[in-house]
Amino acid sequence: MTTIKVKFRKSSIEGKAGVVYYQLHHDRQTKQITTKIALFPEQWDDKNERIIANTPDDRNKQVQIECEVALLHRIAERMESAAKSYTLGQVVDSFHRLSCASATFLHYFEEQIVQLQKNDKLGTARNYRRTYNSFTTFLKERRIGFRELDEPLIMEYNGWLLHRKIVRNTVSFYMRILRAVYNKAVNQNIVMQSFPFRSVYTGVDRTRKRAIDEQKIYQIQQLDLSQDASLRLARDLFLFSYCTRGMAFVDMAFLRKQDIRKGTISYIRRKTMQRLSIRIEPCIEQILARYSRIGHTDYIFPIISTVEPAAAYRQYETALRHYNRELKRISKLIDSETSLSSYCARHSWATSARNHNIPLSIISAGMGHTSEKTTQIYLASIGDNSIDQANFFILERFNAIAK
Repeated sequence: MTTIKVKFRKSSIEGKAGVVYYQLHHDRQTKQITTKIALFPEQWDDKNERIIANTPDDRNKQVQIECEVALLHRIAERMESAAKSYTLGQVVDSFHRLSCASATFLHYFEEQIVQLQKNDKLGTARNYRRTYNSFTTFLKERRIGFRELDEPLIMEYNGWLLHRKIVRNTVSFYMRILRAVYNKAVNQNIVMQSFPFRSVYTGVDRTRKRAIDEQKIYQIQQLDLSQDASLRLARDLFLFSYCTRGMAFVDMAFLRKQDIRKGTISYIRRKTMQRLSIRIEPCIEQILARYSRIGHTDYIFPIISTVEPAAAYRQYETALRHYNRELKRISKLIDSETSLSSYCARHSWATSARNHNIPLSIISAGMGHTSEKTTQIYLASIGDNSIDQANFFILERFNAIAK
């Protein structure tokens, strides 16, 4: 096991600042790493091995020390977990190769975003980046170590967001992401858990009504959009989503022809990485037939035209914005009090299912809500046939309206 101490060495020249260094001990070896942090003796607390922080510059230096010590601990722990013998020379070499700033909270946050991008989790990376941008704007030019990410700072950030009239669900969204990053650092033994988020809201408030009834769905289906290809595509995507138990727009955009087999759509839900299977009912088949014949890509719908992940995701984001704009136009055509959006078809299917007394467990399973504890219990026992039967019943009721 490697022990790490923070030491201060006085200068041998009168009136000149000394330096901070790290003393490492492991397997009867001792090594020192000299930092570039210069201090005078009265600025150093030898007992607590830390700077007596009286100025912002002092606090920044203390943050740097904490970051570098955290990095050293991470390096040593990784080498120990590898179950191989290692030397202090290897620890020191690794330390010099890595940026000391990587142990600061913001740099650690950056690392998580980069890793998400490498893993093609581009939507999550985008959400992390939004939170990162908000938090750094709040911090201005402050550099913070993990120890400074405490409850008072989080409460200050919460107040700053509310003062800027950020809605509570968005505040909660930022807090949940910050907490996820912090908890990952806790799990990696970079910082000790201090529960800095315990006093802020991290739930989800109920939002305005997003569902429309089956009569409105029928009106959308009956719209004559033959002269507007863009509106026609938006209408078809909306109906396809409704008929496929609320398939999310991102999953429709990336739906491939190879996902259609033997009367079934089988795809991986991108948000949860859960595989969902949907029996192809007549209304689904009509839309699939219309779009399967066009285009020269592997995708069903004319949304994505590249296989390069980053470029494909940018196309998806652009298409989503356009889709929501077109749905607003459709809202006006059917005089809907509820403004249509990409979420509306999903909410409408769930509402229709509830109104027809479909058990909540089946509704949740059909929509792929694996994050809900109740749903997790039922997912293991509910087969696709039960969910397909529920969807068949809903669509039969819808078809009855159409007739």
